[in-house]
Amino acid sequence: MFLEIGEHRVGRGQPVYIVAELSANHNQNFEQAVRLIQAAKASGADAVKLQTYTADTITIRSDSDLFRIRGGTVWDGRTLHELYAEAHTPWDWQPKLKQVANELGMDLFSSPFDVTAVDFLESMRVPAYKLASCELVDIPLLQKISRTGKPLILSTGMAILQEIEEAVRTARWAGATQIALLRCTSAYPALPSEMNLRTIPELARRFEVPVGLSDHTLDIAVPVTAVALDACIIEKHLTLSRSHKGPDSAFSLEPLEFKAMVDAVRVAEKSLGEIRFGPTNSEKSSRGFRRSLFVVQDITRGQTFTEENVRSIRPGHGLHTRYLPEILGRRASRNIERGTPLSWGLVTKG
Repeated sequence: MFLEIGEHRVGRGQPVYIVAELSANHNQNFEQAVRLIQAAKASGADAVKLQTYTADTITIRSDSDLFRIRGGTVWDGRTLHELYAEAHTPWDWQPKLKQVANELGMDLFSSPFDVTAVDFLESMRVPAYKLASCELVDIPLLQKISRTGKPLILSTGMAILQEIEEAVRTARWAGATQIALLRCTSAYPALPSEMNLRTIPELARRFEVPVGLSDHTLDIAVPVTAVALDACIIEKHLTLSRSHKGPDSAFSLEPLEFKAMVDAVRVAEKSLGEIRFGPTNSEKSSRGFRRSLFVVQDITRGQTFTEENVRSIRPGHGLHTRYLPEILGRRASRNIERGTPLSWGLVTKG
């Protein structure tokens, strides 16, 4: 199964689709958001992803402990409303940012966080949707997105298998025909030791959809490893600089780091190649360096071949080494100079 996003075909055997997540790293500055998109292009990203919500569409204003963030996150002590008021991307920017990305040859899509965001993004004619991990269990929102018929990427952070099954089933029943799943660890930043990337091929096997990685680590080895496990999509947060303190900067890559990740991913996907045995084109000339049987001492006609005058050495122009036991004890059919590759014509019959 494949996703068709813009001009990109996303799935196994296709180039890895690399998504730069802008999230809150614009710091409420439109020009900084534009520079982020330009940096994403320069770093080799195929797409830019936004988040479409306001503080009031994602939560409510409340000082209750229920709405205060705890648990060792980078946002501890803040209320949800405070965080999302700072982190949201103004909606009036988003069509302009899409135009910037499209003019640079990149796709731009978003994660909607309520049904009004879906309607807004439909008016923008986004080519795909991403559903964030926390929203995977929002069945009405999932149904709304699926009814658009657009490609749908589902992040699976925190989700147990039954929740992923319910989400995929819901999406398909509501009309989604192009679905991808992202392995995700919803910690900010995430530890490489908690990524459990072996889940990627298992998700692909169970759901028969393209699977990728939404990565919150600061390590480029994690996405490269994911690609080795057949990840088709890599999503990573991008910031101009982690010194630009913002809600998401602590777990975002800077442009040079993002480019290093993209370059490493491209090398990894090329190195996977195909299942094949035998020499590649570049190896063919190396076959001459294989070992074979050579005469290593001058031999006269009728002299017996022994372990002293016949050896397995490089290069590979003589008889195969498997014939050494058959050669030993037989006699030379003519005089042979040292350094001559052994052939059957040099060996007496019988």
